[in-house]
Amino acid sequence: MSDEPQPKKPRPGWASHEPQAADTPDDARDDTRTDAAGLPRSNESDGEADGHGEPGPASAKTGASATAGASAKKAAREERRAALKARRTGWRRLVPTWRMVLGAFLVTALLVVGGFLLGYTLVQIPAANAAATQQANVYLYADGTVIARDGEVNRENVTLSQISEDAQHAVLAAEDRDFYTESAVDPLAMVRGAWNTLTGKGKQSGSTITQQYVKNYYLRQEQTVTRKVKEFFIAIKLDRNQSKDEILEGYLNTSFFGRGAYGIQAAAHAYYDMDASELDAGRAAYLAALVNAPSQYDVVAHPGNRAFVEKRWNYVLDGMVDEGWLDPAERARLTFPVPKRTTLSTTMSGQRGYIVNIVKQHLVDNKIVDEASLDAGGYRITTTLQKSKQDAFVESVDDNLMDRLDKKNRKVDTYVRAGGASIEPKTGKVVAMYNGIDYVKQYTPNATRRDFQVGSSFKPFVFTAAVENGSRTQDGRRITPGTHYDGTSERPVQGWPGPRYAPENEDHEDYGDITVSEATDKSVNAVYAQMAVDVGPDKVRKTAVDLGLSPDTPDLDGAGPSIALGVANASVLDMTQAYATLANHGKHTPYTLVEKVTQNGRDIALPERHTRRAVSREAADTTTSVLKGVVEKGTATAAQTSGRPAAGKTGTAEEDTAAWFAGYTPDLATVVAVMGQDPVTAGHKSLYGAMGLPRVNGGGAPAEIWGQYTRDALEGEPVSSFSLRLQPGADESQPPAPDSSGGPSSSGDVSAPATDAPDDEDTDSGTPDDDGGSTGDDGSESEGENSTGGTTTGSPTGDTGDSGGTGTGTDGGDTTGGGTTDDGGSNRDELPGPGGLSGALDGRRWD
Repeated sequence: MSDEPQPKKPRPGWASHEPQAADTPDDARDDTRTDAAGLPRSNESDGEADGHGEPGPASAKTGASATAGASAKKAAREERRAALKARRTGWRRLVPTWRMVLGAFLVTALLVVGGFLLGYTLVQIPAANAAATQQANVYLYADGTVIARDGEVNRENVTLSQISEDAQHAVLAAEDRDFYTESAVDPLAMVRGAWNTLTGKGKQSGSTITQQYVKNYYLRQEQTVTRKVKEFFIAIKLDRNQSKDEILEGYLNTSFFGRGAYGIQAAAHAYYDMDASELDAGRAAYLAALVNAPSQYDVVAHPGNRAFVEKRWNYVLDGMVDEGWLDPAERARLTFPVPKRTTLSTTMSGQRGYIVNIVKQHLVDNKIVDEASLDAGGYRITTTLQKSKQDAFVESVDDNLMDRLDKKNRKVDTYVRAGGASIEPKTGKVVAMYNGIDYVKQYTPNATRRDFQVGSSFKPFVFTAAVENGSRTQDGRRITPGTHYDGTSERPVQGWPGPRYAPENEDHEDYGDITVSEATDKSVNAVYAQMAVDVGPDKVRKTAVDLGLSPDTPDLDGAGPSIALGVANASVLDMTQAYATLANHGKHTPYTLVEKVTQNGRDIALPERHTRRAVSREAADTTTSVLKGVVEKGTATAAQTSGRPAAGKTGTAEEDTAAWFAGYTPDLATVVAVMGQDPVTAGHKSLYGAMGLPRVNGGGAPAEIWGQYTRDALEGEPVSSFSLRLQPGADESQPPAPDSSGGPSSSGDVSAPATDAPDDEDTDSGTPDDDGGSTGDDGSESEGENSTGGTTTGSPTGDTGDSGGTGTGTDGGDTTGGGTTDDGGSNRDELPGPGGLSGALDGRRWD
């Protein structure tokens, strides 16, 4: 054994006082031990207190060790944070931490709550707006004379108890089925409506009935964020200040239902001539459907929209059933309640109501003023209509048509309707219209409706297309006024790839070899059906649209050869625009009905209208030269009463349901149509026997109305002559085809001027345009051989034989019946029996 002192064996609880590494585990650095009781034990040799009770050197060492350990732990934590931060690189640095998300949420919530409180405090319920005490819209003639005042409030406020429960429930089913249980605003519906509007699913407001009432009564109709914010807070306040019944009552008294009716009571009278308390579920559902689109859902004014209206009507009724407001069995028994026609305000009687509604539609269609703004009122609208011409039109219709009717003794006379329009060719201004005997008796405007065939008044467009396109016959001859055609009735058209088509002439009369001019004078179907094929039906359609017909004209597309016979259902106003383009030497100016619009003294901008070249001057003027012959010695001699150089064409719809005359002087283009319609069913009716005559044709009452109106409308104005530039060779006769199956030509030498034609044409060759150009404003020339120059001497029609004979053409097809007219046959232009325009198609009607 060594004599060296041996170290003592450590007791339990002994801990080294050597400093330890920072990365030593915490439990390894713990220098404190506990006994079984869990109490700390001190080192007996080094940790005892001295005699004075002060800690000894061992205790001081223990405290220093604890401090060092805490510092080491803090350093380790900071080191770990730095390591984590170093790892957040790249895209991870863009991802917000949960602390950032929470902070943003809290800030947003504070802003929303603060904004809501601020808005609720600042926005107050205002006084009623101007729409609640609506102004009138004033419509004026071009000279400032008042036509009518529209917008003077047609409203009778009623209490909720005076409105039938069916009416209340119908409106709720249509607009806000949860009205009584929901809050004043529906933010989710507003967001959904805004999203649907932005994504093209239709304009949707997402507004509750309370919000709609606020908009109608307190605010304006503009679609702005400011208005929507005000609407939001006013609706909340209103919901706290008024009961649901009060709000519903106010909504029903301020909503617009069309026909100038504001409020459910006025609407009940305007559409069904009854009080709101008498409305049943069917009628109430229709009125509720109107709120969605008042003008378009009026099935009397827009019968073509009935399918959409009935769909909306069914939606309302189904909603009433779903909500328990209507018995399913009663719902099953309901049929669509067509509104009345004769319950309109007498302030719109006569022509006034027609004019107001047509002008309003013109403003909306041309985006001059929207419908909601017009409904709010306050507009002063100066139209292009001239009072003297408007009065002359009404007087002429009365003198030549209405005063000759005997509705008590002739049922057919109750079917008679008339429509007319008159346009200045150079300006495109509509100066007069005739739409019906009285707006409060016959609601549908006859000048703008598109449901009657135009008959042979369409034929000039075929010839214009032929000249414009340099078209040739099947055997290669250029089509001019002197081109010979086979006028044999029921002659099958040649070169048509479709089914056999062989239209009849009037009374099955065969004309044999006949010139285009003579065929136009006599309206020979066989010639023009063949010409349509020679030109091409698609080119004919294009020319008609270029001249002024709407591309949406019913039955204008896909008509084949029958397009020449006028199967299209163009409106009187559209036809007037097309003829005005011919009168203006082929230059087309879109028609307008509005001269000036102001609101509270502020001018409203009108859209620019540009004149364009529709067809070459030669095409338009050569057509005019041919149509002059129709008035001078053809089917429209009655139009000579105008006392002015005139050109025009008669026409008759299938089965004589309508008779037309479309004509023009150099200064005025006017179209007149007499139509047959059942006043009860609204179905088309034949006019055989009307006015006590065998039939009504375009050369009768329509041409007579045109002649008197044109004479009176232009009274006091200088007489203007046509200044025409014809296609080359227009005054030359082209020999018939060698294999022509027709008889000898009755046209004579068309190169010689007609001896009885008035001297109303420029005798110079190559007459310049109105602006001095030699080829038209745009310098355009017709295609093919239709170059400028030509001749303007005399009439290209030549000798047509006996213009007063019975050998006239037809606007119809295979019809039978009487063969004489009221004027001894000189103006016969149509077939007298059923069948009309269809012709023969292998024993079937042409579709």
